Amino acid sequence: MADSTDQPTAVRPEASFDVAALAAWLRARAPGFDAEPELLQFGRGYSNLTYLVRFGEREIVLRRAPPGVNIKSAHDMGREYRILGALAPRWPKVPRPVAHCDDPGVIGTPFYAMERVKGVILRAHVPDGLELDAPTMKRVSESTCDTLAEIHKLDHAAAGLGDLGKPQGYIERQVRGWAERYRKARTDDVPQIEKLGAWLEEHRPTESGATLVHNDFKYDNVVLSPDLQGVVAVLDWEMATIGDPLMDLGTALGYWIQADDPPVFQVTVFGPTNRPGNLTRVEFAERWSRATGRDASNVLFYYAFALFKLAVVAQQLYKRYVDGLTKEERFAVMLAGVQAISTGALVAVDKGRIDGLSD
Repeated sequence: MADSTDQPTAVRPEASFDVAALAAWLRARAPGFDAEPELLQFGRGYSNLTYLVRFGEREIVLRRAPPGVNIKSAHDMGREYRILGALAPRWPKVPRPVAHCDDPGVIGTPFYAMERVKGVILRAHVPDGLELDAPTMKRVSESTCDTLAEIHKLDHAAAGLGDLGKPQGYIERQVRGWAERYRKARTDDVPQIEKLGAWLEEHRPTESGATLVHNDFKYDNVVLSPDLQGVVAVLDWEMATIGDPLMDLGTALGYWIQADDPPVFQVTVFGPTNRPGNLTRVEFAERWSRATGRDASNVLFYYAFALFKLAVVAQQLYKRYVDGLTKEERFAVMLAGVQAISTGALVAVDKGRIDGLSD
């Protein structure tokens, strides 16, 4: 098999920073950074920016907020660093944190650094040479599901994360909070998302209990072993909190596009979940339920809410383009994403299920 471990590329001009200033800051605080630094960048995410910094043989990954964006809850570097520091001694599937800096004077924004975990990250575009046959996808999807269940079984209080969130009233705050985010970011008339928001408000379930929740769990936020035997690390903990784990399950399912989904779903595929061998959404939910001992029979609500969130995020990104905060053309098409995602959610709501949506 060709080397398909996640590889960085040259830093995009608008995302660059003074790597010499970073090196000087690190050298004043920790050993192992004496070599000349080399700066590269991972992926093209829409949230925090991720870089690889090489100091000779040593490699660290650096995370920072996008310049010019001020959404504190989504770009709190200290909070994400704290989560990794709390989990690393207790659970092997998080990168080891190295350093945190809340002074924007060093590289332009607050940041934190962690040790690099080498492996394969599956995204919507699968690199040439990576064999993802049905047995491989079955194994990978099962390991991914099991990893989510592991997160929900962690003793977050013992790890010192008991104050990370406010679990009481979590579902109500989430539903109403994301509806408010949509209202603030609204640019066009999209009746589908308005109807979906109303359905969610009318069908809010009671809380099922509180655990650590990742809040953005999907294939491109997990690192697989180079031989694709299973998950070795979970990334991007910026939105993690304490809340109802069924909401986290719903988030994972919201990203989980199946091969038999209608075309309106396929335009928002987030990874190779639609390849043969993957668990279906129902199979994923059932496996998670067995692993955690939690009832997932009302999974439709959580799935529909996850799609609502994705539609709202797409709307927020589109508003950034409309307001002139970015000129990237990938943001210009986000309104179509709002329409497609909310339409797909209504298909599930109307059918009363999370699969068989083409029937």
